[in-house]
Amino acid sequence: MGPEPTAPPAASLHPLSDSPAARRRWLPWLLLLLVVAAIGGLSWYAVKGKPPAKDKGGMPRGRPPVTVGVATAEKQNFPVELDALGTVTPIANAVVRAQVSGVLQQVLFSEGQIVRRGQLLAVIDARPFENALMQARGQLQRDEAQLDVARVNERRYRQLLAQDSIAQQEVDAQVALVRQLEGTVNIDRAAVRTAELNLDFSRVAAPISGRIGLRSVDAGNLVGPSDANGIVSITQVDPIDVAFAVPQDAVPELKAALAGGKPLAVSAFDRTRSTQLANGRFLALDNVVDTQTGTVRAKARFENAKTLLFPNQFVNVRLKLRTVDDATAVPVSAVRNGGNGPFVYVLNPAESTVSLRSVKRGLSSAEKTQILDGVRPGEQVITEGADRLTDGAKVRLPGAGREAKDGKGGRGDKDRGKDGGKDGKSGAADGRPARRDASGG
Repeated sequence: MGPEPTAPPAASLHPLSDSPAARRRWLPWLLLLLVVAAIGGLSWYAVKGKPPAKDKGGMPRGRPPVTVGVATAEKQNFPVELDALGTVTPIANAVVRAQVSGVLQQVLFSEGQIVRRGQLLAVIDARPFENALMQARGQLQRDEAQLDVARVNERRYRQLLAQDSIAQQEVDAQVALVRQLEGTVNIDRAAVRTAELNLDFSRVAAPISGRIGLRSVDAGNLVGPSDANGIVSITQVDPIDVAFAVPQDAVPELKAALAGGKPLAVSAFDRTRSTQLANGRFLALDNVVDTQTGTVRAKARFENAKTLLFPNQFVNVRLKLRTVDDATAVPVSAVRNGGNGPFVYVLNPAESTVSLRSVKRGLSSAEKTQILDGVRPGEQVITEGADRLTDGAKVRLPGAGREAKDGKGGRGDKDRGKDGGKDGKSGAADGRPARRDASGG
């Protein structure tokens, strides 16, 4: 047998040996890894950089001030109002039906026309009713003549009875005949009045004043009292009522306002609350609470000369209950809600910063909110841009001049006025509504 194989050297089993060939093979890869790490570190530092220091309001130092809108808290008489959704309901609505059967000869109205009570609207063929009236009058004349004869005979019989020339039985029979004929005459007179009334009913008149609707039948058709749709409908539109619901919690305050004896003012607005349709007065409050909704039905009356209120129209009702004098009020947009309750940002004019203040709200209307505590009259509150603010943040008013880009300060008064005008235009262009404080600025 030959010699046994020997094990290879230990250095050949480790690729990362200290041999010159191994170092030459791995050194380029190590250098490449160091270069990549250095480039990544420089890139991160260039993008992130050192976190800027923050001021006490939590804003990074050097951040441009936030442009905000302001309004002045002011003393005013704050109206206590109740808003509700109402339905326009006409005071009267009548379906004009023929009260006698006959052929409709004439239609004397136009659809949509305003008519007055008693105005002639349609004419039914009156000839059958004229004949019936003549017949009733003839029957009455005949029976009246018979009654006259019976009364003359009665007087003669009484004279003969006084002379003892006739029996009492004949006198009594004649008296009964007179009473019978008197009853017949009364029946005939009623028949005459009925015929006269039917003749009057052949001329159809408006039962109420109001607006004519669309007619249901044309001339030449047979009409009668049993027609479901009648001839036409009339709806009274001036004045007109609005029915709405009052929350049961507001009923005591409403009753207290009614107890004062003065009429309560009510305003009606369109669906968007942007247009006032009419002014009226509170009319009546229902006597029960709706158990399903927890409300009480109420009604207000409006003059509707311009017919802006249409029957069955949905409107927004605003009922003025009372007025709180000398209340501190701010715009609704100035009050915000936080974890600790409602708050506002108050402007510090000298420092151009804002302070966060907790407030206690009172009454509210569509535009104003009463502040019971936290803001004094004359202080300015932030109404726009508050969602980008924190306590102590720097702010800038739309009318203030822009800072120069090179950091040398603001421009002169002339340039500042120009910038203010541009800011005002840009503020209007971005959709923020312009607001004015109490001073008219």
